[in-house]
Amino acid sequence: MYFIDQCIQLKAACHILVFLIFSFSLYAQQYYVRGEVKDESGNILQNVTIRQYKTGYIFRSGSAGTFGIVANHQVDTFSFSLVGYRTETLVVDAEHYVNVKLRLLPASVSNSRRDKLSSFTKDLGKEEQKKWFTGDETYASLLENHFVNAKRFPNTGMSLNVDRASYSNIRRFITLNSMVPPDAVRIEEMLNYFNLNYHEPAANELFHLKTTLSSCPWNQDNQLFYIDLSSRKLNLDTLPPSHLVFLIDVSGSMDMPNRLPLLQSAFRLLVNNLRDKDSVAIVVYGGVTGVMLNTTSGGEKEIILKAIDELTPGGSTPGESGIKLAYSVARNHFIKGGNNRVILATDGDFNVGLKTETELDEMITAQRESGVYLTCLGVGMGNYKDSKIHLLAEKGNGNFAYLDNFKEAEKVLLKEFTQTLYSVADDVYMNVEFNPEYVKDYRLVGFDNKVGALRDSLSIIEGGEIGSGHSMIAMFELVPTEINKGAIKDNFTTGKLADIKLQYRHPNDTTHHYFNYTSRFDFIPFAEIDKCYHFSASVAMFGSLLRSSPFVKNIGWNEVVTLAQSSSGNNDLLQKEFITLVQQAKTLYSKVKKKKSGGANW
Repeated sequence: MYFIDQCIQLKAACHILVFLIFSFSLYAQQYYVRGEVKDESGNILQNVTIRQYKTGYIFRSGSAGTFGIVANHQVDTFSFSLVGYRTETLVVDAEHYVNVKLRLLPASVSNSRRDKLSSFTKDLGKEEQKKWFTGDETYASLLENHFVNAKRFPNTGMSLNVDRASYSNIRRFITLNSMVPPDAVRIEEMLNYFNLNYHEPAANELFHLKTTLSSCPWNQDNQLFYIDLSSRKLNLDTLPPSHLVFLIDVSGSMDMPNRLPLLQSAFRLLVNNLRDKDSVAIVVYGGVTGVMLNTTSGGEKEIILKAIDELTPGGSTPGESGIKLAYSVARNHFIKGGNNRVILATDGDFNVGLKTETELDEMITAQRESGVYLTCLGVGMGNYKDSKIHLLAEKGNGNFAYLDNFKEAEKVLLKEFTQTLYSVADDVYMNVEFNPEYVKDYRLVGFDNKVGALRDSLSIIEGGEIGSGHSMIAMFELVPTEINKGAIKDNFTTGKLADIKLQYRHPNDTTHHYFNYTSRFDFIPFAEIDKCYHFSASVAMFGSLLRSSPFVKNIGWNEVVTLAQSSSGNNDLLQKEFITLVQQAKTLYSKVKKKKSGGANW
């Protein structure tokens, strides 16, 4: 009897074991979904966003338009989307190869979805490049501007803004002894950071513009053309009232000293600058999305500061709902003729609601028509989403700063308060038309375009926002003509080098205004130009080395340090810090090169 019982128990155990094995095999079953994406003409489509519905995961089509996705189910639903095309949603059987065809949107429909170009040269073809990831940080892939023939393409232009985020982000990487992702380097933002060579505009003008032509320090055969632009300073005492909506990310990813606590310190500084006629509301998103502080007068500083101090992190990151709620609060308390602005503070790691850059683009583009400006403050490391925050600032008619420490927060929100939060001009765009008699080829330094924008045939250039009392320097590297060289040799300074046209709108106005300037041909030896141009050249050289630019081959870290040291002001702490940063980068990159080469030094 005992034997029979044992047999029965053994048989039952075997049944259970078989069941478990079978169940596990079912659970562990994996499928491989393969396919390709093309347009109606049969052209392959790269970087198409592919969303898997059962998991919510996002994938991309590769360089050949193909994709391969591991799935736990034989049948699943996928959506395929690309800027300028209709989104296709398909039920896919993993046993069959998937051929996806995307159709172009009509121009009227796709207009609001167009990628934004930083610079544009009429009739010039577009190129492509890869996307860069560092850890879980993301950066939009940039394609460095190449030389353009001035006779064939004399007109070129760029979107102007006061973004400075790239420099402080670069500083964060180097300070942590980490190499900088090339696509994190935006030279125009590095130049913006230093606010060089400010000139007060004439009483009846909004801008002051000056140009300088000299030799190029990294290529003596070429020339550097500097365009120096300054905007009018607004008087803080006469500024219109502001309604500011602090939109603060309090999700779990913000629970680090250099994230939410840093932002709390930053907002405390900002509150101390507010006047009684200003007002503040606080919207938070994380575990919950809601209004933490209803619109409150700037004179009630204790109430505002108490609300800031009570912020605690936790939960997911529903960025979509937070942004929509903040804009709703801003519109409901809109001050006509005032400064209405949402200040978004986040690491950009949205993981609930709209997640992709295309989705965020569409949402924020729709919100900008409200007349509410957007300032983005980026923080964090490891999961920092530069590409997303930068896109929001671009599309939201606003500006963008990265806070790597309290000192930077103080610079952005206290010392540069009016530059950061008060716009003097919107939709600012500069067009430069070179005279081919003096310019054979030209290359815009910085203002590099995102690859996605270059790939999209519907992409347009949109102007940026310029703040109060800002100065910026744009640079072109020029290949001179023989006439140009002869004029320098003969000390001939007559003739036109370029026509410059600035297009802009006043805040809360739809009328476009124009500022015209003619740059005369007047070459000045590099040793004789203002020291601020020497320093700006060293900043451009530094950025070029970090990007491993093919256009800057004849200089190294020592040349950058030497030029910066000889041109920096003795009392300018930012410029002194820059020199230290370059020296740190030299040590870091030299070690890396030595390691790779097996002993050779830089």
